[in-house]
Amino acid sequence: MVHMTTPPRIAALGGAFAVAVALFAGPVAGTASAAPQAPTAASVSLKSVGNVCYSALPSQAHDTITLIDQGGPFPYPRDGIVFDNREHALPSQSSGYYHEYTVITPGAPTRGTRRIITGERTHEDYYTADHYATFRLVNFGC
Repeated sequence: MVHMTTPPRIAALGGAFAVAVALFAGPVAGTASAAPQAPTAASVSLKSVGNVCYSALPSQAHDTITLIDQGGPFPYPRDGIVFDNREHALPSQSSGYYHEYTVITPGAPTRGTRRIITGERTHEDYYTADHYATFRLVNFGC
């Protein structure tokens, strides 16, 4: 069964589009705020969160991030659900800020232990290969 959920950062692109229009076409009625920026290693200072280069992720993680950016469709019904951050391993945010997506594990009879957790900021993606025991902020610049 293929499940379709619109990731929060895709919905936020509407605001980014309004900013782009304002920059190129001039002011429009109402106000637009700038799109959130991706976090940097310095802005994520929790000891349980490391960093990983996008190029070092398994190919299945690349596939998952591409699906997230496209808004799906996702292979598992639970993809896109709210990640509650119960362990407080990620930076504290309001409920509903983080969402989780499965990174397919070849040969696994279930969803496996690999996930991408997204925040609302553009490319605020955390990779976990051990079902939330550790997280690594994906660095898209390497």
